[in-house]
Amino acid sequence: MARFNLVPQKREFFDLYNRAAANTVEISQRLVELLDAFPEGTDAGMRDIKELEHAGDRLTHDLVDLINRTFVTPFDRDDMYRLAGVLDDVCDHVDDSAEKVVGYGVSHVPEAARQQAEVIHRAAIKLAEAVDRLEGFRDSKRQLIELRTLEDEGDDLARRAISELFKSETDPLAVIRWKDIHEQLEEAVDACENAADVLEAILVKNR
Repeated sequence: MARFNLVPQKREFFDLYNRAAANTVEISQRLVELLDAFPEGTDAGMRDIKELEHAGDRLTHDLVDLINRTFVTPFDRDDMYRLAGVLDDVCDHVDDSAEKVVGYGVSHVPEAARQQAEVIHRAAIKLAEAVDRLEGFRDSKRQLIELRTLEDEGDDLARRAISELFKSETDPLAVIRWKDIHEQLEEAVDACENAADVLEAILVKNR
């Protein structure tokens, strides 16, 4: 039988959310390093990213388990599930991006992809800052605005990279591969914005 806690374990919830957000920062940093060093160190880089993606899965599992076992949660239960899920999505998209770069057998990484990875990392940092302000429902408007600005920057980078790809690349397979990679990198930035939307909804409900 599941054990329900009648007393809210606020500290444990917020600690898990902060750890999950910190994990998005770390995995995005590893992506930046992987693309910067490519093709050197790809095995070690992918291993680190995979370990962090699995760590994200474990943190999501721990959060969901704690929500299920707690009778009174610190804020809306559905929002708690959503926040856990969107933080995990960031890790999944970073992992998928790295897998495609390595698995597609590309010979080099264009500067645009490196710039996209940097935007993902900067967005993850802002996301972690916003999550850190969740306890006590402190104002994180500045962090969320900056995060959305980064999402716009990421969209612009992806559009320009794909446009340039069709203009300058003569190998159709390279076009297919890099279009997919650029779009996957954009998905990682979008996942950070999705997390910002969830955080904003939580703050509005708890003012």
